[in-house]
Amino acid sequence: MKAIVCKEFGPPEKLVLEERPDPRPGPGEVLIESHASTVTFPDALMIEDKYQFKAPVPFVPGGEAAGLVLEVGEGVTDFAVGDRVIGSTMLVGGFAEKVVCRASATRKLHAGLGFAEATGLLYAYGTGYYGLKHRGALQPGETLLVLGAAGNVGLAAVELGKLMGARVIAAASSEEKLAVCRDRGADATIDYAKEDLKTRAKELTDGRGVDVIYDCIGGDFAEAALRSIAWEGRFLVIGFTAGIPKLPLNLTLLKGCQVIGVFYGAMVQRQPALRDEIARELDRLAAEGKLRPYVSARYPLAEAPRALRALLDRKVTGKVVVEPNR
Repeated sequence: MKAIVCKEFGPPEKLVLEERPDPRPGPGEVLIESHASTVTFPDALMIEDKYQFKAPVPFVPGGEAAGLVLEVGEGVTDFAVGDRVIGSTMLVGGFAEKVVCRASATRKLHAGLGFAEATGLLYAYGTGYYGLKHRGALQPGETLLVLGAAGNVGLAAVELGKLMGARVIAAASSEEKLAVCRDRGADATIDYAKEDLKTRAKELTDGRGVDVIYDCIGGDFAEAALRSIAWEGRFLVIGFTAGIPKLPLNLTLLKGCQVIGVFYGAMVQRQPALRDEIARELDRLAAEGKLRPYVSARYPLAEAPRALRALLDRKVTGKVVVEPNR
């Protein structure tokens, strides 16, 4: 089979396409013919050795595979050859034509959900649902500000915020990106490349401030957003695509607010019951057609480095996927 391999840490351009032996599933595993794998920021960090989890080189990047079951290992009874599934690879192994996943980390796909659309469902929507409901306690009628709202994780938060009954303000860096946010349900938008984030957020809330901030980007935008938070607001720390910020903690006292970390990847390991509850709820919402994952670009396997470069250069709206058997 063909796979994208990281042989030395560095930028996406150092990745290579090569032939590797076909994998076989062991006990409790399934072998998937991969038709789609989403490209995520952790993938980009891992190949540069900048992520909290370090994979020993050489390794195949990619955290999942959506496709068809080719073979099941000993003891697997929940899946059969030909099933449409998506499986988690636990951060490595997804950018390949054939992928082995644990059966316990694999789910059958709803008939109406395409392979590309199914990718990243738990990564983006799982993070959003866990963050907004279980960490941020977002309530109907509250105001939600999403930073980096046009990305995969940000758009999921926009959609989920609306489903939870919030008024959603989407912040992104261009009118093109904000148009996608409005199409996904955002009630108001802020172009923080042209507008002052704090001032505009205050204006959009009649000076009251926002109840919940969902920060996917960090950097200099984090403090500006925190200064726009309402009394007893919740600032959800999701990611740092613009850099790790330093926040003046006196603001948390003055505003009686909370700064809350949202680490979905750690939660799924530590709280399996909650992980399964969230997965069931997202599967239900997807089956009812209430989730609309936005795929902006699809790349063949050989062009996975281009997909990662587009992500790093912040040229991606929604999500991009690699299609290994395209």
